[in-house]
Order: sequence, then C-alpha cells, then structure tokens
Amino acid sequence: MEITEVLRQGIITEKSVKLQEQNKYTFKVALDANKIDVRRAVETIFGVKVVSVNIVRLPGKPKMIRRRGAAPRPVEAREWKKAIVTLREGQTIDALKA
Repeated sequence: MEITEVLRQGIITEKSVKLQEQNKYTFKVALDANKIDVRRAVETIFGVKVVSVNIVRLPGKPKMIRRRGAAPRPVEAREWKKAIVTLREGQTIDALKA
C-alpha cells in the first residue's frame, strides 16, 4: 500500500481538539491499514516523530433512501477506521490545528 493511500483525512471534532492538547491527533485511515502503515505515513508526510498509534474500527450506520414515488429502501452501512496518533513531546501537526 502506498503511503499516500493510508491517511484519508484528518478528523476535527470537539473530542479530537481536546486530544490535541495531549499531543494526540486523529485521522480517518484506509480499512486495510495497520499501525505500522499509519506510523510510517504520518512520519513521512508531516515530518514528526510518532510515539504510539491506536486504531479503532467503527461500524457504519445503516441509512434509508427515500425517493418520491418509490418505497424507502435500506442502504448498506459503510464501516471505517480511525487512528489516534500520539506524537513526541513538543511536536505538532499544524494542518490539523483548529
């Protein structure tokens, strides 16, 4: 897997902004990425030193499609993966600062 394919996007929510105070940054990552892939991608792209990586696999929420003139039908849920990356003390990722 290419390094540029591992990180999908940064996540900026209230919880992730609070984690940034503890030097932890949150990313949406590829489903087949592991901790080693995420560590290499963050260190290469942002030029920082990673202390640890935690990964969470989240189930998707099922949705209902409603259209005029047709019966509602369920759409398959899409699962996704979130990585919480802890950086070395004193280092930051400016692209994710809120």
